[in-house]
Amino acid sequence: MRLSSYNTFFKSLSSLLLMLLGSSIFGRRKFVQVASAAMSTTPPSSSQYKGALIFLHGLGDSPAGWSHLEQMLPAIKPSLKDVKYVFPPAPTIPLTINGGMIMPGWFDLYDWPIGVGSKDDRTGKLKGVEQIQECVKQLTEQDGIPKDKIVVGGFSQGGAIALLAAYYDSNENGAYAGCAGLSAWLTLTDDLKVSDNSKKIPLFWGHGIYDDKVLFEQQVHGIEILDKQGVESIMPSQYPMGHQSDPEEIKAFAEFVETSIFGGDDKEL
Repeated sequence: MRLSSYNTFFKSLSSLLLMLLGSSIFGRRKFVQVASAAMSTTPPSSSQYKGALIFLHGLGDSPAGWSHLEQMLPAIKPSLKDVKYVFPPAPTIPLTINGGMIMPGWFDLYDWPIGVGSKDDRTGKLKGVEQIQECVKQLTEQDGIPKDKIVVGGFSQGGAIALLAAYYDSNENGAYAGCAGLSAWLTLTDDLKVSDNSKKIPLFWGHGIYDDKVLFEQQVHGIEILDKQGVESIMPSQYPMGHQSDPEEIKAFAEFVETSIFGGDDKEL
């Protein structure tokens, strides 16, 4: 087979695989089957919230892919039943690595796998940050939840946006309670300058050491950059898994959310 024909065949095969596997590999964790309908926000469990978690799904997924966190996290840490859970939907966009085929995604991807130095879609990523800011505005104005009681997090692409909201944005109107990235990566690093407010935001970063989609090197690289920029509290965790999540990771995530929102407050058991 001629080299040009081989390249064409390989690109076509890669696009087909990405189309078939996008939602199951990129978007959601593998160890739980989710059958609930998609939702962007969840109804209150009490008359007053004590905090909020904004969690962004991954490529090819929907809010339903992670909405089980509303039941799972309080099962691990009962105080989290008083938290409002918000699962924003990503826009539907064409993906360059998928031959231009459209699917839910927070921003375009140009490289595969996603290693250190992968090309950034700056416009798409900053739009994602704006969507988080709009969620924060609604939580503050409609539910009376201050920003310092809101944790922002996400999986894969969603985690990349959460990291930008916490550390790329200046957060002049106050810092988040915390930031959580699951199998995420730090982007827009060329002009990253973490503000004093953002340095105060604690970070939980869970990643699989066998991740072949968002390479494990991304965690090492991102944490090194944020540490040099002065982020005060970084909690990296590694797990023997690929591009997915793990029960132990979710347990650590629940503990982080509880500590970030409630701190030394009394917790309802």
